[in-house]
Amino acid sequence: MKPSVVSSPHVPRVNRVDRLMLQVLVALVPGIVAMIWFFGWGVLINITLAVSFAVAAEAAIMLARRRPPMVAIGDLSAVVTAVLFAISVPPTLPWWLTLLGMVFAIVLVKQLYGGMGYNPFNPAMAAYVFLLISYPVAMTTWLAPNMLAEHHLSFLESLRIILQGAPPTGLDWDAISSATPLDEMRGKLDMDMTIEQIRQSPLWGAFGGRGWEWVGNWFLLGGVYLLWRRIITWHIPVSMLLGLLVCAGIFWSIEPQTHPFPAFHLFSGAAILGAFFIATDPVTACTTKKGQLVFGATIGVLVYVIRSWGGYPDAVAFAVLLMNIAAPTIDYYTQPRVFGHGGERG
Repeated sequence: MKPSVVSSPHVPRVNRVDRLMLQVLVALVPGIVAMIWFFGWGVLINITLAVSFAVAAEAAIMLARRRPPMVAIGDLSAVVTAVLFAISVPPTLPWWLTLLGMVFAIVLVKQLYGGMGYNPFNPAMAAYVFLLISYPVAMTTWLAPNMLAEHHLSFLESLRIILQGAPPTGLDWDAISSATPLDEMRGKLDMDMTIEQIRQSPLWGAFGGRGWEWVGNWFLLGGVYLLWRRIITWHIPVSMLLGLLVCAGIFWSIEPQTHPFPAFHLFSGAAILGAFFIATDPVTACTTKKGQLVFGATIGVLVYVIRSWGGYPDAVAFAVLLMNIAAPTIDYYTQPRVFGHGGERG
């Protein structure tokens, strides 16, 4: 009996959306573990709540559109959105703000534009910015890293804070909370303190904030995994980090006592997470190689500009959303030449 022969291609397709999203989730694991280690169980609780709310919102909107909900839920895009949102917000964020953020991300930013593949903005970052502008205090109240905290929250204490929106009786916020390194740097520079004076604080490590440096390193490891598996290409992350480093290096070389060392900008906020996991979103980023270089580098420049002179210390979400708007235009002007058309854009 002759073996059956099917038409080409003979290699099975592996780049299904669910498989790609699963690889992204795997790559996030090292950074998530580091965040739980340094900032407590609230990180895991936030992820659980965000995923639950995102999946429920996705299912509800698909049913309202009279479409099978498992088709949308099964691609894991809502889960990735939820996880990226949850690790971007403070570990003690009240549960109802997480719910509000997920409804905003899934219903308004994603499904309102047609669902997966049609949303012009990164849903997780859009939800983050929406909550940051609307509820700035809750969105900037971070826990101190475990080596600096006066009290380490247990799982139940973390859960109680998230559900009640306040610490348990007898526990003061000052014993568990702390400014982020970017908040600390901006605030002290506004008080005309020098970099040398600011770095005397126990909050600082070798380059950035204590704990935050290791979180950045583990997200970097996850980013390298995505490059190795060819889930993403190097163009956006490398150009974004270089754009940020070049800007920081120029101003640091001019006045090192009022501008932090360039590595500080990589290891004190969401720069590495943004470069490998957020800016590389295939739906909202540029698609041409030249366009990706421009897209990433401009995000890096915007991050530095907003961090240094804007109203918010960590600017990754704002920079990504601004460049999401510009991505179609960048792609239009960076399309490769089509041979035989005299240089016209094909």
